[in-house]
Amino acid sequence: MAIVSSNAGAASPRREPVLDAQPSPEESSGRPDDGLRPKRLDDYIGQAELKQVLGIAVQAALGRGEALDHVLLYGPPGLGKTTMALVLAEELGVTCRITSAPALERPRDIVGLLVNVQPRDLLFIDEIHRLNRVAEELLYPAMEDRRLDLTVGKGSTARTRSLELPPFTLVGATTKAGSLSSPLRDRFGLIQRLEFYGQEDLEAIVSRTADLLKVSLSAAACRRIAGCCRGTPRIANRLLRRVRDVACVQGRQDQIDEGLVTQALSLHRVDHRGLDAGDRRLLAQLDQHHGGGPVGLDTLAAALGEDPTTLESVVEPFLLQQGLLVRTPRGRMLTDAARDHLREQEAA
Repeated sequence: MAIVSSNAGAASPRREPVLDAQPSPEESSGRPDDGLRPKRLDDYIGQAELKQVLGIAVQAALGRGEALDHVLLYGPPGLGKTTMALVLAEELGVTCRITSAPALERPRDIVGLLVNVQPRDLLFIDEIHRLNRVAEELLYPAMEDRRLDLTVGKGSTARTRSLELPPFTLVGATTKAGSLSSPLRDRFGLIQRLEFYGQEDLEAIVSRTADLLKVSLSAAACRRIAGCCRGTPRIANRLLRRVRDVACVQGRQDQIDEGLVTQALSLHRVDHRGLDAGDRRLLAQLDQHHGGGPVGLDTLAAALGEDPTTLESVVEPFLLQQGLLVRTPRGRMLTDAARDHLREQEAA
């Protein structure tokens, strides 16, 4: 009698599919809205001083045939930090590798990025202030000496190996520049802040986006959207998409006027100053229930059913910039401008 092995006739082990590092044609084509980002510095609207500084640095690097110095871009969200990194890569004629600090949890994540970087490539790390300590320690010699220090083995057999890296450019973006450690911040050769956009630049951005989306927008409608976007291009593009949705449903894409914009923004509860429902709730709470303040943050958060951190980091900054709210040692207080705005909204 023949002896049959216990695994004879069994199915061969199932192999997991191997992921290809090269993007598929569908991935390479990108999302439709990726075309909204400018490709060159000349197409980038606003931030004139930033463009001038970076333009000179790019021309100097190309003239010397070297990699651009490391760049740190900081400022509020939605002002174009990622877009500027992509523009720099396009101007330099190199590949831009994009990642974010929370994705670099383990040492091998940052090591994998650095060992695969090509000469003069641009590595973009978003929210770089959230890098952990180990990732930062690996970046220090990579940024300064183009060297990657690796520890091989454990215990008494451990030894250090150094890998030489090609020249590359690290572009870091953060909304909290003060949260970066001094050793990391000091290793950036260019540290630039992105400012809020003015009305004229925002109108140009809205007009450009409308052309790319094939939407016909009147001058008055363009001004209205630009005036409601809090000085932020990302919000301007978002509002324009919502206006386009309403125009599409009503069959009025051929000519979007100010009345249609007002209707669409009212539907999303955005007023002419860019305040949304959450902003007005906070102001109304202070006005109607606390006599204008001062009121502590925790008291306001409990009354509104919101997290204190959300109020402090998301809702309050724009109100403070607009002069509608004041922070005092005793708490938050309304300004006369906020009371006037609330009365205008009630009358409307």
